[in-house]
Amino acid sequence: MSGQITASTFVLEQPRCAFDDATAIGTTTSIWLVVAEAAASVSFTNSVQPGLPQWAFQNFPTNTSAYLTLNATILSYPCSKNTSEITVLRVGSETSCAKNTAVPTCNGPLPGPGPYKVKFLALNGTEPVAESRWSEPITLRTAQQPPSSPGAGGKRSAEMIAITSILSILLAVLLAGLVATLAFSG
Repeated sequence: MSGQITASTFVLEQPRCAFDDATAIGTTTSIWLVVAEAAASVSFTNSVQPGLPQWAFQNFPTNTSAYLTLNATILSYPCSKNTSEITVLRVGSETSCAKNTAVPTCNGPLPGPGPYKVKFLALNGTEPVAESRWSEPITLRTAQQPPSSPGAGGKRSAEMIAITSILSILLAVLLAGLVATLAFSG
């Protein structure tokens, strides 16, 4: 599971044929994406109840080490890939529900660079029936401080001052020559 990474989102391939025991998954089985802090993924238990405060996105990562989001059924992830279909999921793309505790399964922007791990979990009610393996750790991009350049309000280098002075003097000489030419030609 890998894809494009930004400062608050990442893209995953859909879990098409991702479950070893697909026979246990009925057409009404809920498939959830579990997003966890990488270190906390080892202590995550599959006996979860989506929508409860302890698994809410709004409590992540301060009061919970994982949350469930992107609920779908197996019908959303058929095994056969149609090349004209978009077969990716963007994790962290919903900004409208990020602070809304009435939407605990929000797919809100991730709060920091991570690292995070994800897996898909199939539940019949609260009973886990199948799961994918945890992904490799995913670290989001972080903004880099741009280097201080002379034109960006940083320190002026001695070379830049010298070049500017020389060019100013040459412009003054050229301007004086132009004025003298105009004054004596007329």
